[in-house]
Amino acid sequence: MQDVLAMTYLWLKAGHVIFMVFWLAGLFMLPRQMIYLHPATPDTDETALWGKRIGLLRKIILTPSLVVVWLLGLALAVSIGAFTQGWFHAKLLLVILLTGYHGYMVAQSKKMVAGKRPLSEKQLRMLGEVPGILLALIVVLVIVKPF
Repeated sequence: MQDVLAMTYLWLKAGHVIFMVFWLAGLFMLPRQMIYLHPATPDTDETALWGKRIGLLRKIILTPSLVVVWLLGLALAVSIGAFTQGWFHAKLLLVILLTGYHGYMVAQSKKMVAGKRPLSEKQLRMLGEVPGILLALIVVLVIVKPF
């Protein structure tokens, strides 16, 4: 029985890491696509094309990966009793922030596809760095477990 639990844990962990990579790749791509959309005139073929690309990114990569990362991550946390560990509390906070960032960027991208430009190109470039910073902090927490 112990072997089955150990193998289940490893499969959960592998799936969590794989879908985390997909999710972060999508979060790195979204601001870049928004930067490409920024100069396009609303109601043109170019805007429609970028709108389609952004929509596919959201529907095929971002949202499914977000859901799978959360489900597998919570399953992993339960399996190792992580809810009592300080590093996990910090990681969970950062993942919640990353999820909020995801929602914010999706909302902004929908506004841009609708013809609005709520963010400047410079703001989009700055926001594009957020997932990388959070990723680095999360990896350190998971690998080093500093507290």
